Amino acid sequence: MMRIGELARCAGVSTRALRYYEEQGLISAARDHNGYRVYDSDAVLLVRDIARLLHAGLSSEDVLRFVHCLGTGDPEPPKDCVALLRTFSERLGALDERIAALTETRGRLAAETDRLAKILED
Repeated sequence: MMRIGELARCAGVSTRALRYYEEQGLISAARDHNGYRVYDSDAVLLVRDIARLLHAGLSSEDVLRFVHCLGTGDPEPPKDCVALLRTFSERLGALDERIAALTETRGRLAAETDRLAKILED
């Protein structure tokens, strides 16, 4: 069993992040006799997975749907975890759409900048 500070150090996240994960239902902690949060050693892998997925752009709601697939170290996750791949693909599709829209906006702005620069040069 480890306390929140030790888990944070081992998993490479802040204690604030761990409290947030707990608040979102992504992890749970037992309480020691003095009320401190305590975690088992399996929590390190779980927290690393959660942090990695959040950093990759998934929401905490997305991660919550698949938290049972994480941190197990099992080479064959449960079959319903395959749906996690669909969620990743959906997020990639949404990002591709945003990138395309931003690229289009950038192109229009660049064209207007060039047009204005030519006017000012004359």
